[in-house]
This record gives sequence, structure tokens and C-alpha cells, in this order.
Amino acid sequence: MNKEEIILGFMKDENYTPMKAKEISILLGVPKKEYNQFTQTLKELEENYKIEKNKKNRYRLIGENFVEGTYRKNQKGFGFVKIENQEDEIYISKEDSLNALNGDKVLIEIIEEKSKDKRAEGKIKKIIKHEKDTVVGTFQKSQNFGFVVPDEKSFGTDIFISKNNIGKAKNGYKVVVQITKYPEKGKNAEGKIIEVLGSPDQAGVDMLSLIKEYNLPSTFPEQVVEEAKKYGDKIDEKDIPNRVDCRNHVIFTIDGEDAKDLDDAVRVTKLENGNYRLDVHIADVSHYVKEGSFLDKEAQIRGTSIYMLSRVIPMLPKELSNGICSLNAGEDRFTLSCSMEINPEGKTISTEVYKGIINVRERMNYHNVQKILDKSDKDVLKRYEKYIKDFELMAELATILKERRLKQGYLNLDIPESKIDLGEDGRAVNVGKYETSFSNEIIEQFMLSANEAIAEKFYWLEAPFIYRVHEDPDLDKIKDLNKFLFNFGLKIKVVNEKVYPTEVSKILEEIKGKDEEKVVSTLILRTLKVARYESENKGHFGIASKYYCHFTSPIRRYPDLFIHRIISKYLEDNYVVDEKWIEEYEEKAEQRAASSSDREKVATKVERDSEDLKKAEYMQDKVGEEYDGIVSSVTQFGIFVELENTVEGLIRFENLGDEYFIYDEDRKRLIGERTNITYKIGDKVKIRVISANKLLRQIDFEIVK
Repeated sequence: MNKEEIILGFMKDENYTPMKAKEISILLGVPKKEYNQFTQTLKELEENYKIEKNKKNRYRLIGENFVEGTYRKNQKGFGFVKIENQEDEIYISKEDSLNALNGDKVLIEIIEEKSKDKRAEGKIKKIIKHEKDTVVGTFQKSQNFGFVVPDEKSFGTDIFISKNNIGKAKNGYKVVVQITKYPEKGKNAEGKIIEVLGSPDQAGVDMLSLIKEYNLPSTFPEQVVEEAKKYGDKIDEKDIPNRVDCRNHVIFTIDGEDAKDLDDAVRVTKLENGNYRLDVHIADVSHYVKEGSFLDKEAQIRGTSIYMLSRVIPMLPKELSNGICSLNAGEDRFTLSCSMEINPEGKTISTEVYKGIINVRERMNYHNVQKILDKSDKDVLKRYEKYIKDFELMAELATILKERRLKQGYLNLDIPESKIDLGEDGRAVNVGKYETSFSNEIIEQFMLSANEAIAEKFYWLEAPFIYRVHEDPDLDKIKDLNKFLFNFGLKIKVVNEKVYPTEVSKILEEIKGKDEEKVVSTLILRTLKVARYESENKGHFGIASKYYCHFTSPIRRYPDLFIHRIISKYLEDNYVVDEKWIEEYEEKAEQRAASSSDREKVATKVERDSEDLKKAEYMQDKVGEEYDGIVSSVTQFGIFVELENTVEGLIRFENLGDEYFIYDEDRKRLIGERTNITYKIGDKVKIRVISANKLLRQIDFEIVK
């Protein structure tokens, strides 16, 4: 046994009581000349959170009820700790938070175990590592000092700025602060202004603040850009003989009108046996982004492209994403392609994967494809006359694929996305629902098919891989959901302690077109687990698929790029791959899956915050106006109401009148103690806008009597 094991074994003895270092050394027979080394070992054990020292300098073991995790702070002061590989978070009261900040790595002691009706509770014993050393906020100047109010609501304290650390900041300006002293009990954090972003009313400062808040890269390193530029905008013809030449095929890209990075193209043909052939051609990004290159390392760090309404933070430089990797019409482009034979029932009966070269015939957008299908625009029909049959065949196959998926339990959660229009100055001028059409579904169904086919093929090859995993929902959460669904005469059936996608899909089909559709769909979505990337296949509940991955967007998602690299290896080696390489990539797949999931979470937060910010900005001049809305959520501190235009605001208890309301968690409702007035999810209400704060990304409503 080494020295650490000897000390820990000694402390594990049931007769051990906390002792000082000198006492332990005597009992263990440590020679005097080795005492300093012994105390150093104690210090290391303490730093590694194996033992701790009490106020009397006596050492004891840190027991099994001590665990490490990541702290998530609520703006009210309490918080939760997420333990790795553990779904349920541990509640931390404000008094037991040790002034930890959001994202901090902490050591906690479990003080109350989880029960049926209550989550586990803990107490933060040590802050292992502060996640943030910089904060974005609004500067407020006093005569001889100043404060910065953090944008992050959960930060919990203003940051004191001494006169010498103000720099060129002006009152009300957005700034970046470097924390010089973290908050202690009863004391604010202290900091130094290191960057002045500008006035919050200045165009682009709001989005720049978000970028700084999440520590996102605003530019690419010079060596990354130079590496991207060297490929130019034309393919290298010496690589053509090694590829399947599809340049004479009628192939289309179908995207939004504003899309610049076109990474997928499609073709549908009818075979003599009555089956369909679906060709999905994906930009061969891995041909250019070599493993270990500057481009690859930067893409890995970024993990995904982030879309912030007025700006995009891309995973790859535009020289690649909008250039040689974009499947632009009329240009020869290299692809990694998936061709599927699909029978009239929508089942994929064979899959071929190959490296291709294509030349897209037409760059189509969703609007024009829909006009062709609806035969609603003579000019569009005339322009694309010779391709009408192609688009009709695509629609035919997409319909078949969707019907099959719905029968299998595919969750068709029809929750509209927000469409936020910005003016030339970057301000929000309109907020509404993002309207989609069947042409959008065509591409969605084709991409789903390709992702499923690729995942299944490489699963049976036992290849190292990254799967898109969406596990079965938690049974307790389904039971809680059923308590709410009871109000609508609905229930999700549980069979042998398992929930099947078909049972959830039945509910969605039953509420389709009804007033409660949006509310029930949203609540089902909140009940489901969050999809993530894993190296082990666990199926995808929401898509009702045994095998699923992300293969179709290597320009904007790192897992897709990583998968492309694996596929290319198998194609190049004719599916006889070296075992050593497989072992290496199995380890890499696990690492890349975890880091990509983490980056995806950040991207989701940023995108949501950018929307909330612009929605609050849009509603600033709507204060006093009245709207019809639906109760979208009920909490212990008030109710959230969503308007027809997708804007959501909070009605706090104090704005519900002089009634005292009781919170019924099971039925997701508030009940007036005196009047029995009830507010529950799905209720239609009339509201008045009473405030909208762009800086806090917050909108407040009140009920109109």
C-alpha cells in the first residue's frame, strides 16, 4: 500500500476519532525525518477531497455522503447541484450555498436523502473551482466608485468597482468585469472593468453582451482562416476518380431563402420494382477539415454553430461553410452520400454509402417548392416546369415516410417557433410565429431517413460511433403528467413499467386541432428527457427509432463531422478496419459525444436568451396594451402567459389582486383561498403589459379584470 492508502485505511477504522497530524504520525510510526513528507500527503488528500480538517485542525474522512458536482444558482438565492451521470439534482438552500456562483464546481454534503415527494438536499462544503472569472453587466456610477449589475440574473450580487478600476466606462454602459474578489457572506464581489461594450441602445451591443456573457469566440484565429483559404472555391480534380460521379443526376438543395451554408442536397426516383430511391448528398466536410488540423481543433472547441437572430457564430469559417463545402448550384462539389431503397410502405430495405461528386441543378427554397406543389404561382410553375414531377415525387415519398413514422410513435410536437424580424438598426420590429409548410417536412423526413439509415448500418458494423440518444421518459414524471392530463380526460398508458412512444403519440393525435393542443404538447415536451450525444446506442424515443444519429449537418455540428470521418475510414479500408484504430476511436467517440452535448447546451441557452432579449425589446413600447393569452405555466411565484405571437410574460402574485393563492402542483394550478378563483395551464386570460426589461430579458403582465 502507498502512503495515501495507509492514511485512509487508518481513518476508516471504526475506532478512529479526528486527530491532529502529529497524533496520526505517532500512531502510524512515521519517522521524524519523513514528517514533512507525511504532512504533504495529508495536504494532498485534503486538496483531493478525500479528508478534511475541522476548526481544531483535526483530520477526518470525507464520507460517501460527500459528492462533487456543478452548482446551478437560482436568482432567488437557492440552487441545485448536478452530479455527473445522475439525473436528479440536489437542492441547496440559500443558507447552505456558501456564496457559490452559477456553474461553480462544488463539494457538497448530502444532509437529506431523496424521498418519494422530495428531492435530496445538500450543503456546499467547499467551492472547488469558480467557473467564471469575468462577468457582463451594466455599469452604475457613483461619485467615487461604481457597481456593475450582472446580466446573469442568478449571479446574486452586484460587483463593486473601485475608482481606479472603472476605466473609461460611462454610467449605464454595458461592460465586461474581471472578478478580483469573489462574494463572501455579507460582502459583494469586487472587480475591474476590462472592456467597455457601449451603450445598451447602440446597435449590436445587446448581442455582443451575450457573446461576452457566454465567453463565445467572436472571430476565428488567423491560422484557422488561412487553413480554410488554401482550399479555394474549386474542387481538386485529381480526387474525382475515387468518387461516384452523380453530376448528371437531377439534384436539388431546398433551404430557407437566407441560407448560405448549403450542406444537403436530395434526389428521388421511382424504381422499376415500384420502390423509391432516395439520394441524400451531404457536403464532404471531413475531406477538408482533417483530424488534428487547426480547423478541426477550433471546430471541436466550438462544437456547433450558434444562431443569434442578427448574427451567427459559425463552427467553421465562411471560406469553407459558404464556399467549397456549400453545395452551391452549378458547382462541382464533393459529398458523402447515402442512397436508400424505400418500399411503398416507407420501410428502408437497403442502404448504400459512398463518396460522391455532384452538381446541384437548382437551389430551391421552401416557399417556391410549396408554390409548385400547390400550383399557386404561375411564374414559379413556368420557371421550374421541367422539375415539377421531381418535386411531386418528393412530396409523395415524404408523405409515406411521415405516415409510417406516426404509426411507429413518432412524436409530432407541433409547437410553433418564434419569428423575430429586425430592423436595419437591429431592433425587433415584429414578433410572430414561424410559419412552415409541407415543403419543410419533405427535407425533414429525408434527413430523418438518412440519419436512421446511417446509424443502423454502422451499429451492425460495430463501428465506433456517436449516436443521437433520447431515452425513455421518467415514469414518475409521466405519472405527474397524467394528473394534469386527467383534466382533459386523457392518460398516457404505462405498460409493464414502460412508456412507449405510440402511447404518447396517441395523445398528440387526440388533441390535434383542439384549444388545448399547444399547452398539452408543451407540457409533454417538458416531461421528456433532453436528447444528447453518446457513443453507446440507446435509441431515440421522440423519433420512435432504434437507431439514430446526426449525419446531415457537418458544416454546423461537430458530431456529424466526426461521424463523416469514421464513415470515410470504413469506405477507404473497404470495411476492414484496424482494431487499434477502432479502440482509439471508441475512446474519442465517448469524449467527443460528451463535449458536443455540453456545447449544444450552451448554444441552446444563448439562442433562447437572444430570443428573450429581442422579445422584451419588442414589448417595451407595448406597455399598457392589452392582449389575449393562454396560461403556459403555473409556478409557486406566479403564472406565465403566452400570447398569440409567442411572447411570454409573468404575472406575479402581487399582480393577481389581493387574493391569497394556493399552489396545486399536481394539477398545475393556483386556487384562491377566499374566492376559489382558479388559474391553470391552458386557461384563456386577458392581460395587460405592465413592464418589459430588455436588460433582464423579462416581461411582466397583469390580469385585466
